[in-house]
Amino acid sequence: MTFPPQLPIPDEVLKIAKKLEDAGFETWCVGGAIRDNLLGLENHDFDLTTSAKPADVQKVFKRTVPVGIEHGTVAVLDSANHPHEVTTFRKDIQTDGRHAVVEFGVSLMDDLARRDFTVNAIAYHPIRHEWRDPFQGEQDLAKKLIRSVGDPNWRFQEDYLRILRALRFSARFEFRIHARTLEAAKANAQGLAQLSAERVRDEWFKGIQTAKKLSKLAGLWRDVGAARIWLPELGDTTHIDKLPRDPVIVTAYVAKDPASLLTRLKCSNRDIERGRAIGKWRENYPDPRNAAALRKWLSETGEYADDLLIGGPDSLAKAVAAIRAKHPPLSLKDLAVRGDDLIASGVRPGPDVGEMLARLLDEVLEDPARNTREYLLSRV
Repeated sequence: MTFPPQLPIPDEVLKIAKKLEDAGFETWCVGGAIRDNLLGLENHDFDLTTSAKPADVQKVFKRTVPVGIEHGTVAVLDSANHPHEVTTFRKDIQTDGRHAVVEFGVSLMDDLARRDFTVNAIAYHPIRHEWRDPFQGEQDLAKKLIRSVGDPNWRFQEDYLRILRALRFSARFEFRIHARTLEAAKANAQGLAQLSAERVRDEWFKGIQTAKKLSKLAGLWRDVGAARIWLPELGDTTHIDKLPRDPVIVTAYVAKDPASLLTRLKCSNRDIERGRAIGKWRENYPDPRNAAALRKWLSETGEYADDLLIGGPDSLAKAVAAIRAKHPPLSLKDLAVRGDDLIASGVRPGPDVGEMLARLLDEVLEDPARNTREYLLSRV
């Protein structure tokens, strides 16, 4: 692989770079968009790194957002209000494995030297069309190799999340992880316990959404030791590649206790309940030939039925579609009577009303034709 004469930099990014350069600040394109374009993958989200400090960027541009100003990052808004990240050249001067204290006023070389992997440490000057690749990232792209910049042990100890990023990039691009980098990842895996659940969840979910093969991603997490720390409920992943790329679905179907795993990853209450439903029902699918059983199953699983159909047999999905096409009553709100109707018929207000409605729903699920006001009140 060789560097192309120039990259297709979006006009808005080029305008920002030119304005910074005209103000006397050296500015380069860096990051994932450089890597992806060299791999022939479409990515127009170019980040900029510059000698301008955050305050300088805010002076040069009227419309900015301080998205990570303590780490040197300011988002510059273009004419369509789309943010473009501009980050000051920086190097880490102190780190605890989770967060870094950075120093500004350094060179492009210092900035590239603090990056995680060689394939992410390539810079391109959008105006002069010059390249900077001090760590042979272009060669590693050609070799399909994920390799740490400098000492891999130090890189991972600066931020243990880089271990998970290595696994994600390896699974996404189907790249091999360099032997020393992989060895360091395994040696430092215990440091992953220091990370916040939110950062780990985001990496796991991004991995699910981008991996060429989910089985490769899961295998890497197991091999390095990350699964032991963060995904101990991970079970059989034999059929994981057949699942849709919904991170909650994938996690729930391969976890022995989905709700516990999703809770540990600090997912939303709704996602935890989705996982809980999958864990409860994935071994209790109804007989597709029994219409009454299907209606009862749809009633009990409610909004989680579609998640559960993903793991069920094809015959079940077809049978459910046929049931749904008839729009049968499946919940209390579908009944032809309400609580007030029962009270007017003599049912004592309170728990008895709810119990009676539930019994009536059972009868209607057995035979939808029973869902008439006359029949249900006669049963009361």
